[in-house]
Amino acid sequence: MNKNTTHHLTVSPSLTICQAIKTVVLALTLTLVPTMQAEDWKETLQSSLPLLGHRNWIVIADSAYPLQVSPGVKTIDTGATQEEVTAAVLQALAGTKHVKPTIYVDRELEYVPENDAPGISAYRDKLAKLLTGSDISKLPHEQIIAKLDEAGKTFHVLLLKTKMTLPYTSVFLQLECGYWNAASEKRLRALVPALETSTPKP
Repeated sequence: MNKNTTHHLTVSPSLTICQAIKTVVLALTLTLVPTMQAEDWKETLQSSLPLLGHRNWIVIADSAYPLQVSPGVKTIDTGATQEEVTAAVLQALAGTKHVKPTIYVDRELEYVPENDAPGISAYRDKLAKLLTGSDISKLPHEQIIAKLDEAGKTFHVLLLKTKMTLPYTSVFLQLECGYWNAASEKRLRALVPALETSTPKP
């Protein structure tokens, strides 16, 4: 074989210029989709936490969770188990002072029968242990997704996909301010009118 042989990209005569352009665009689209490799997820979680704040979300999703088009949603294929990722996220959040999570799970989860989804009972038990001591809100799946979709229009969402192959198992964490709560906000709102009326007008 001639070492000086130059290899050229050949295009089938049947492939029109338009088809070639579509092929290139598709390849670029798949390349630019905001996903990351499995080995990067823990590092990304740690580096993202200082940037995340009130109204951002972190989602630990099952493997069938759809890839979203919203530019605010960063999707990472962790290659890890649902339990491993959930535990890591909760541990990381426990080490922060600026945010705390409001946790949502699908209301449907507690009703999924073992016969239709073998292993779901064991997962429910494991999740209950992981979330012990946490305030958990159970809402229908579509209501949680609606909240997430609305947030994704304005705020960043970190979505960590796992190897989970059971339905309604995703865990949704809406981040709140860690050093200010609803009770404090309510007291502040009550003071604002008094402050406004007591301020001398120029």
